[in-house]
Order: sequence, then C-alpha cells, then structure tokens
Amino acid sequence: MSRTLPIIEPFRIKSVEPIRMSSRAQREEWLAECDGNLFGLHAEYVLIDLLTDSGTGAMSSEQWAAVMRGDESYAGSRSYLRFEAAVHDVFGYEHVIPTHQGRAAEHFLFQALVKPGDVVPNNTHFDTTRANVEACGGEALDLPCAELHDTTSSFPFKGNMDLDWLRSVLSGPCHIPLVMMTLTNNAGGGQPASLENLRAVRALCQEFDVPLYLDACRFAENAWMVRVREEPDRPVREIAREVFSLADGCTMSAKKDGLANIGGFLAVRDAKLAQRIRRELVITEGFPTYGGLAGRDLEAVAQGLAEVLEDDYLAYRSASIRYVVRSLDERGVPVVRPAGGHAIFLDAARFLPHLDPGEYPGQALAIELYLEGGIRTCEIGSVMLAHRDPSTGEEIPARNELVRLAIPRRTYTKSHLDYVIEVTTRVFEQRDEIRGVCILEAPEVMRHFGARFGRCEEHSCASG
Repeated sequence: MSRTLPIIEPFRIKSVEPIRMSSRAQREEWLAECDGNLFGLHAEYVLIDLLTDSGTGAMSSEQWAAVMRGDESYAGSRSYLRFEAAVHDVFGYEHVIPTHQGRAAEHFLFQALVKPGDVVPNNTHFDTTRANVEACGGEALDLPCAELHDTTSSFPFKGNMDLDWLRSVLSGPCHIPLVMMTLTNNAGGGQPASLENLRAVRALCQEFDVPLYLDACRFAENAWMVRVREEPDRPVREIAREVFSLADGCTMSAKKDGLANIGGFLAVRDAKLAQRIRRELVITEGFPTYGGLAGRDLEAVAQGLAEVLEDDYLAYRSASIRYVVRSLDERGVPVVRPAGGHAIFLDAARFLPHLDPGEYPGQALAIELYLEGGIRTCEIGSVMLAHRDPSTGEEIPARNELVRLAIPRRTYTKSHLDYVIEVTTRVFEQRDEIRGVCILEAPEVMRHFGARFGRCEEHSCASG
C-alpha cells in the first residue's frame, strides 16, 4: 500500500552549538534582572530562542564557502558584483543598493520620499517600518483586510490589503508619496498576500499615479504560500518574479529570506532616486558597493537568495510551522490560523481572557513561556503596536494581542518544536493563574525594546 512519506529537514547537521538548561528559580532571577523585558535577557539564559527569525538562522556549507571568497575591496569588489547579480536574478530591479540590514533600507527610502504630513498606506507596518515613516513626519496607516482580525478564520490570505479602504485613502485629500505591502504580514500573524490582491493594489497605484514598494523580507515564504493556496502549477521563483514586477522597488532584510546573519538592500527602478540615495548612503552606511557590509556578508546573501527559493527548503519550512500550529490547535491552545510563514502566533487575548489590553496579555504570556520552559518569544500586541490618540493622548490598544514564536531558519529540530508544544500546552493549562503586567518605564519610540515591566498588583498602575 502506498503511503505518503513525511517531510523532513532537507539538510544534515554538520556543526552544533550547545544550549543551556536552567531551573525556574534561575529564570525568575534572570527575568527580574531585566525588569521583565525578554529583549534584555542574556542569550545564554535562553533554552529555545524564538524571539525573532531575523539573522538567527544557520547558514549552509555553500554560504560558509562563499564567506571565504569574500573580496574586501573598498569599491567595486567581486563580492558586490555577485551580490548585485543575485538580486537582479531574483528581484529584477535595475538599481541595487546594499545596506547593513532592512531598517537602513527603510530609512533611506522614506527619507527620500516622505515629507511631514504625508500618509503611507500599508497592509500592516511592522515596528521599524512604522518608526521610519514617523521619523520623517509621516503617518503610517495600516489598511489590512477585514479577515486579519479574526484569528480563528481559515481565510488563506489574511495579509491582503483592504482595496476599498486603499481607494478611499488614495482619492482623499492627503498626500500619498508611496504605498507599501509587507510580505508576509508579520504584525498580522505572518499571513501571506495573494497575487490577486497584489495585482489589484498595483492597479490602484497606477490609477492614482502613486509608486508601490514592497517590504520583501519574507518574499519566498509569501511566494510559497501563493503556490500552495492560489497558483499550484507555477514555480515559486516565477511567482516571486511576478510579485516584484508589480512594484517599483523593495526594501529587504536579508536576515530573513536572504538566509544570512546580517545584511539588506534597497532595490528600485528609478535611476534618479537610486542616485540620490547612494549619495546619502555614503554619509552613514559606506560606499555604495558595500553599504555597511563586509564582502563576505555580500557573498553569504548572494548564495542565500539562491537557496531560499528551493522547493525542498520551503516545503520543510512551511511544514514545520504547520506542525506546531496544528498540534497546539488540537490541544485547544488559541493560535492564529491558518499557519503563517515564519512563526507561530498565539492569540493572547483568547489565551488570557481575564486580562484586558491595559494589562498587556501578550507580554504576560511571553514572560510565562520563558519562566515555564526557557522559551524566549516576542509580544506583538499593545506593548509594540498601541498608539496614542493625537487629540486626547489616550493609548489605543492594538487590534490583536499576539505572541510570536519566530522559528529561526534551519536551526531547531522537530524535538525542539515538540518541546515548545509541550511547554505552551502546560502554560495554557495554568492560564488562570497568569497575572497581568504594567509598564513602569519606556522610551517614546519602539518602547518594546527598552520597556521595564512590573506586575500590576505590585504597582499603582491604571490597569491594576
């Protein structure tokens, strides 16, 4: 009888890095030292690190071989030429500007295009994208499709942009210097956008003569889910090329789907815009053929862009996420469905219904996952994404209270994921005992990186 074989890791382990076991008492002490902010933990105090998938993956033997070929010439190195050719091959844009990571690419793009009072629509801005828009005096406006906010829905493309909403914004009185689409929609649960939606967004941008740019850091995962859910007969590389053909350029963090530990770039069609940005680049990042990167890093990214579009890799990557989402869902743990591309997202509002947004259920849940099993995760809820009402100063909570378990690429095995499932299940069984947290102190911008937290009942905060 024919049986379907399981999807396995399409690689062998060649080098290992030890991770540290610890007791709950130790973790309580370490957490207290960083005031409840998991970004403040020493990495050696973490058993399974799911804080981010940005730059935390394992590079391949071919990438390490490419590192040794790195040409560290200041200008016009062979490594830059290989990097440029790789970006041309995958993305198709004429002008390629390397940066040390994706947020630098965002900085240069928005500094060139966004003026005070401008509005930048997006399906959902992530934290650095929003901060860079706002640093220019612009308004970062999220226009997600309605299905995004129902975490239980099986709608396959929750990363879509609301087209009616976009038309209303484009036809309104505000100046729109560009429209962005984030692929995949990270803040919304790692959900993909469909080709159909991207084509429609492009058509609206053309109608109103507004350029379209992509935040492409997880472009391969988005293309894979388009293939699985929308256009199964097309190669994933072909899907990716059509996606990029619909836009005027993109920002890219190569720390995600570049499969590298550092690096990024801005790629555009507009020669004058590229020239302007290259002039600005020299002031802070470096010469335009290295952009803040060593030649060896350019080599690693060039090789990673070839490997990330391999079917075996993408099938394994997607299957790993689906496995955890399915396992937790079967146990009744509230997770965002369907499975996204790079992470498992817990719905903290449903997980901890006894906590209101002012008690930051996502942060409370992330803390408990660490205390219970040494798993470091990231809150993507009202700590990260709340904003102030400009007229009243009142804090407006995020639409969803999520905790992201971002899976580093080619790093953890199935047994590690089974451990994550068991720890999360145990925390869910003890959910009624989890208390809320309050913010004791936080920076004005991107507060989740530097906030100090305390338990609500131990401090005289509003939510306590």
